[in-house]
Amino acid sequence: MQHKNRLKPFFENITFDRDDNTMVVNFGPQHPSAHGQLRLILELQGEEVIKAHPDVGYLHRGMEKMGENMMYNEFLPTTDRMDYIASTSNNYGYALAIEKLIGVEAPRRAEVIRTMLLELNRIISHLFWLATHALDVGAMSVFLYAFREREYAMDLMEDYCGARLTHSAVRIGGVPLDLPSGWIYELEKFMNILTEQIGVYEGLLSKNRIWKMRLEDVGVITPQMAKSWGVSGVALRGSGFKWDLRKEMPYGLYPELSFNIPVADTCDSYGRYKCTMQEMGESMKILKQLVPMYKESDTQLMAISPEYLSASKEDIMTQNYSLMQHFVLVTQGMRPPKGEVYIATESPKGELGFYIVSDGSPYPYKLKVRAPSFWHTGLLQDLLPGHQLADVVTIIGNLNIVFGEIDR
Repeated sequence: MQHKNRLKPFFENITFDRDDNTMVVNFGPQHPSAHGQLRLILELQGEEVIKAHPDVGYLHRGMEKMGENMMYNEFLPTTDRMDYIASTSNNYGYALAIEKLIGVEAPRRAEVIRTMLLELNRIISHLFWLATHALDVGAMSVFLYAFREREYAMDLMEDYCGARLTHSAVRIGGVPLDLPSGWIYELEKFMNILTEQIGVYEGLLSKNRIWKMRLEDVGVITPQMAKSWGVSGVALRGSGFKWDLRKEMPYGLYPELSFNIPVADTCDSYGRYKCTMQEMGESMKILKQLVPMYKESDTQLMAISPEYLSASKEDIMTQNYSLMQHFVLVTQGMRPPKGEVYIATESPKGELGFYIVSDGSPYPYKLKVRAPSFWHTGLLQDLLPGHQLADVVTIIGNLNIVFGEIDR
């Protein structure tokens, strides 16, 4: 009886006006095509969705509150666990916000390495999306091919930082390591393979009549709907908006790089698929420009700011003052000036923003994350009605949501 009373207020807020020929079903939170712990409460009339209510919170870990109770450097590895398909984008967004707060800029070589890792991670994320989305719709061959190339890209990440999924490859003020010997050669070899394989993926899908029937005119996000729901990333560009934070609010080395922003005006799932495929090509174009920039840069990897950042490992091992300063920063944490900052970056899924308020202590007074998947999940209540039940799986997969950054 107590269990029923506890749940009663929640269900009272969800009103489904039913008649005899409708039924309410739960899609998830254990459904494999929910792509995480998503529970969709659907009202169906036959096979047609009449109402949809996304119910989140099944993976809640209190991540933002954890960030407010951890020192600034301590929290960085935790950001890996948000969008765990693109960990480096989370690391970078958080590190960039702290650097803005303390007034530090990473050295040029560190920025080159960061941007390389970001674009490589974008490719990894897009390959994962393509593989799982195709499998949801029934195209199993593409799943196997895309995961093969993703493994090659993850080998490169592992060669750099030792990890394949949760990277922690960025530091506040720079990067911990230089690129290993031969890494650039392996990167160029990977890009040659991927360029050829993208043609294979598109050959399997783009003109496949079953694929087009499942995606065309399905999940249409109108421009008005996109703006009212705060849609970003590929989902926004697939609705005709040429908006990419790397161009509109440039950060890091992106102002120096030449690349295009793929846009589709069909507003449907097929348009978003085409945009994502083109984005992988643009990421490779960026990586090719970064190779000579890396070779021309000096060897400094971390910014010099003794008040906030530890010295290099060589200095810590040879200079007494650097060792003491490192000990204080590790045990007591940096103390940024009082203030607030919001930094938004273009993650593979959309606008990823970190809002941080500092009261001058080693712990953030307030930490809030603006994660794109949260808004794309809320969009489902307006997007799903009018579609068939089978289209629900297509739309969820096409929007590329991940629950690590929704349940925070």
